[in-house]
Amino acid sequence: MTILVTGATGTVGRNVVDQLIKRGANVRALVRDPSKANLPAAVALAEGDLLDVDALRTAFSGVSTLFLLNAVVPDEFTQALIALNLAHEAGIKRIVYLSVLHSDIYVNVPHFAGKFSVERMLEQLGFNATILRPAYFINNDYSVKDVVLGHGVYPMPIGDKGIAMVDARDLGEIAAIELVRREQASEPLPLKRINVVGPDTLTGADVAAIWSNVLGRTIHYGGDDTAGFEQNLRNYAPSWMALDMRLMVERFLVVGMVPEAGDVDRLTGMLGRPLRSYRDFAAEIAVLA
Repeated sequence: MTILVTGATGTVGRNVVDQLIKRGANVRALVRDPSKANLPAAVALAEGDLLDVDALRTAFSGVSTLFLLNAVVPDEFTQALIALNLAHEAGIKRIVYLSVLHSDIYVNVPHFAGKFSVERMLEQLGFNATILRPAYFINNDYSVKDVVLGHGVYPMPIGDKGIAMVDARDLGEIAAIELVRREQASEPLPLKRINVVGPDTLTGADVAAIWSNVLGRTIHYGGDDTAGFEQNLRNYAPSWMALDMRLMVERFLVVGMVPEAGDVDRLTGMLGRPLRSYRDFAAEIAVLA
């Protein structure tokens, strides 16, 4: 019995792979270039991508359980539909799909809306799936640490509604737990959604205060200028992605990204330990600064 992991060389996917190997699972990874994959020796490599139909058919052969992660790219939705149709064709019934928290609420944000449509496909075609809905990744803030450290400003416009940021390592472990649970079940388990959140729901001011505390100097929250955020992103990201991210943070400002009652307790119960916090992340950065 084999678990196939897509997106295996990225931040989340690599954590999933490591956690599966730790649990003794038989893992296959779909990778574009096996020579650059740098995955554990125990992982079997399948070359291809999510638009390569022939490669996917080969990769899916003999697979019992699928972890489907689609990167934020212009054709993300098409990639997901192709992968799931071919998984259905291959008889793969056990799936863990990486969606996003509030995929059903952020209706105008392209990568949220696409993920929600994939959730509908999983339901309507009768897949036995776990749909993971993670909040904003704490790890994304590696990209702004130099601004925090060098300019004394936390620049992400996340507003004052609250964001339950999650560590990608916790997400990877939760995904692995669900993959193994489905893999080892005597028959396919019913569809299930899990909100994957961090232990704290933080505003922009809260995050700035955490940085101030761990660094021992004042860090200011940069405010809610989403137009400026988009313009800055365009310096190193395509215009379509900069707009997508702007639309996302504008929903942060209006709705937030708030967990439901019981989410944190459910996750700590699954992990058997506390969730990693934003303060943990900031403290790790501070030690290296």
